[in-house]
Amino acid sequence: MRRPRPLARPLAELLDACLSPSLAAQGFATSDIIMAWADIVGERLAAFTQPLKIEWKRKPPHADPEARPEPATLVIRVESAFALELQHLAPTIIDRVNTYYGWRCIGKLVLKQGPVRRIEKKQPVHRSLTPAEREKVNAAIAPIEEEPLKAALDRLGQAVVGTGSRTKA
Repeated sequence: MRRPRPLARPLAELLDACLSPSLAAQGFATSDIIMAWADIVGERLAAFTQPLKIEWKRKPPHADPEARPEPATLVIRVESAFALELQHLAPTIIDRVNTYYGWRCIGKLVLKQGPVRRIEKKQPVHRSLTPAEREKVNAAIAPIEEEPLKAALDRLGQAVVGTGSRTKA
């Protein structure tokens, strides 16, 4: 009798196993705060910030092992021009991180100024439209009278048709 082949597993399942030792050294239990940083703090803040590590306070040897740990300090790298604004937003960021985790795990932020590594998003390549496609877009926006709206819809139509997206009409 043949043994069934194991199903393919998503890379995300293997990521934490590979990165756990490195993340644990920085105080992260898993990679989720790093991977979800833009979702936690928003795209605007994520563009200028990056979580570096979580510093947990050590429990005294006689402390109750069942007690929740003291809130930790989240160390964030921030670009220098954005540091003052982030300092004002610190309570909001702490609330968002704690809401993400579902408990009060972060009590304080420490900001380290420095360059933030950015991941460039690739823009889709738009091909030029054929005369038939151009006519189709023009026909779709012809009833629109307001010029700014018409121009915006024209750009949208060109982008949709130019990316190769095909929908049945």
